Amino acid sequence: MKDLRDTPLLVVEDLSKRYGARIGCVDVSFDLWPGEVLGIVGESGSGKSTLLSCLAGQLAPDTGRVLYQGHDTLEMGEPQRRTLARTDWAFVHQNPRDGLRMGVSAGGNVGERLMAVGARNYGAIREAATDWLGRVEIDATRIDDRPRQFSGGMQQRLQIARNLVTAPKLVFMDEPTGGLDVSVQARLLDLLRGLVRDMGLSVILVTHDLAVARLLADRLMVMQGGHVIEQGLTDQVLDDPQAPYTQLLVSSVLQV
Repeated sequence: MKDLRDTPLLVVEDLSKRYGARIGCVDVSFDLWPGEVLGIVGESGSGKSTLLSCLAGQLAPDTGRVLYQGHDTLEMGEPQRRTLARTDWAFVHQNPRDGLRMGVSAGGNVGERLMAVGARNYGAIREAATDWLGRVEIDATRIDDRPRQFSGGMQQRLQIARNLVTAPKLVFMDEPTGGLDVSVQARLLDLLRGLVRDMGLSVILVTHDLAVARLLADRLMVMQGGHVIEQGLTDQVLDDPQAPYTQLLVSSVLQV
């Protein structure tokens, strides 16, 4: 029997998206392997967020294919895509308010994802929510508090718990540490790195912060003007950039 680790989890072929005359992303192709973290970096307007939205099914590309475990996600019906988004896939937003139900308790936010995959036993759901709050360093006594009572860093950790409680295979992350204080960022990055490693997650990470990319990503794609201009192992790209644009990014000449 063929080992699934020998087969890409996600295959992206010639993905393009334009907004009229403006380019979103053009002819992007890559494979993502089980347990791999792929970082997508570039300055604002480079196309990285457009690409992420197309990959995650939030935006319809103009051309190309996105194959998840051999199935073309762009040909799926809306019910299939919704099911995929709450089972095998997860999406961590930059602003946790976009990924949380702000009027629902912390425990309820985590429990909702479990209920979406069929969990019905209230005691088991609350136990799992309590466990996950602990895993993201939120005290169990806060389980009935609303997210609006939490700090920004706690809200982001709660969003991570909500997304990972069902053990998805693929997680999309859009600037997960953006807008947080440096000390809060460092704590969140340590947490994310541990969870990704322990759970064997595949991740597509969009970030403007090369330090975040170096810490989390196994491999990098550098985007400029909607095009992928360089890709390779993270340390290779950051320590020996080949494209002039990447050299500017690494030397912090460009404000990203």
